[in-house]
Amino acid sequence: MDGQRYAGGCFCGAIRYEVSGAARTLCYCHCESCRRASGSPAVAWGTFERGGFRVTRGAPAEFRSSKPVVRGFCASCGSCLTYSHDARPAEIDVTLATLDEVRQLAPRMHVWVADKLPWVRIDDGLPQFPGSPGSANST
Repeated sequence: MDGQRYAGGCFCGAIRYEVSGAARTLCYCHCESCRRASGSPAVAWGTFERGGFRVTRGAPAEFRSSKPVVRGFCASCGSCLTYSHDARPAEIDVTLATLDEVRQLAPRMHVWVADKLPWVRIDDGLPQFPGSPGSANST
């Protein structure tokens, strides 16, 4: 996936972005804060180097959802676009469903399964982690 370039944007078109480089940590996140921020039972994310991300139209609004986390979204339509964690300042997470070519990148794991809604059934065979793999499990 190195050298790839992806474009995406919000539902109403007010925000457009491009992101390039290797996509890492392609996942479905089941944590409570992602659920509440998106209104969805899980959010599909991809992690990129921050230097490969740029907004090409508009300006995302930002919300500090917890002390270390800033979420970017469209102030007009509410689309959840980005996630940034203070412990990973060189990275940015992008919602995979806001990419123009959504078939290019697919989640490869489920994270924060310990927070999964009781009526959600995971049966896709992907690896599952109770928190965030390889970290202190901080949302």
